[in-house]
Amino acid sequence: MRRLALLALALSAACAGARRAPPAAEQVAFAPGEPAPGPAERDLAGKNEEELAALGAAASQAGDFERAAAAWARLADAWPASARAPEARLRAGLAYQRAGAWRLALERFRARAAGPGDAAGALEAEFGAAECRYHLGELDEAAAALAALAGRPGLEPAARVRALALRGVVERDAGREGEAERSLRLAVAGFEEASAAERLEPYFAAQAQYYLGELYRDRVAAIRLDPSTGDADALHGALERKSEALLSAQGEYLRAIRLGDARWAVAAGARVGELYDGLRRELLEAPLPPGLDAARAEAYRAELRGQVAVLASKAASAYEQTLDWARRAGVDDPALLDGAREALARLEQAAADGPAAPAR
Repeated sequence: MRRLALLALALSAACAGARRAPPAAEQVAFAPGEPAPGPAERDLAGKNEEELAALGAAASQAGDFERAAAAWARLADAWPASARAPEARLRAGLAYQRAGAWRLALERFRARAAGPGDAAGALEAEFGAAECRYHLGELDEAAAALAALAGRPGLEPAARVRALALRGVVERDAGREGEAERSLRLAVAGFEEASAAERLEPYFAAQAQYYLGELYRDRVAAIRLDPSTGDADALHGALERKSEALLSAQGEYLRAIRLGDARWAVAAGARVGELYDGLRRELLEAPLPPGLDAARAEAYRAELRGQVAVLASKAASAYEQTLDWARRAGVDDPALLDGAREALARLEQAAADGPAAPAR
């Protein structure tokens, strides 16, 4: 128990520191035998390509991605040789993507990448197709597509950083930890090298750096603490390894914050809070050592609560800073912030419940 307490204190001290040929003249008409159009397609019959383009643009701006996809897809299908067709294929893919219709989006992206049109649109379609494969669970195909992009001669540095960062994300989710770390570090290094000559947006470099933190967070989660075995040396070793992985994860997240992309900074800050909060909860909820009677068990838990209070303080501070960064940067995404708000409220309530609870 004393070793556990000392390691918790040592941990706190060490940490004080994802656009042409002439248009045809015919108008859109639903062919005989086609299924009845749904609400998004119902009034598209009879619209010409200019009207469909306007409908698609307006629906995208309004956030009606199903209708936008239907309009752009209809334009591309009815006027395949139109000057607007390449852009329509790409925009249909993007709209289906935003609607979560990954298979339909993939079909449109593949058609745009393989067909006529400007190189920038084709490249965006290739990235879109890789993302669709990722969401469809086709991780090997997604990783291979991104690897081909990253290795393409003449690719702009920003696109190469993007391909490497996304490849690392896919590899991590596929369980290929070593390959993921290599891809993510190459993305960050490529960003740093290119930034010496030109200004690059930090989004994908920050994503890569954040996911390096995720790799170490995975290692933190994989190390379990179980005092009930009665093996003090094994517990000591497990806590040391967990603490080292936590510090490494924190370092990667802090580097993601320093890259300057607001959304990834907020996500990384929240993760730092989760690291401390998670370790605190795991220590408190771990099984008791063997052989303790009721009185000794209560004394053990009381001492442990006092020792892990510093972890609660670290977690609360990270959550507060994250919410402050989000307010100042104008980031208001519930998916990023709700968990931090709830965890901070829980820690504040625990601190208010009494001196034995984790203190701020």
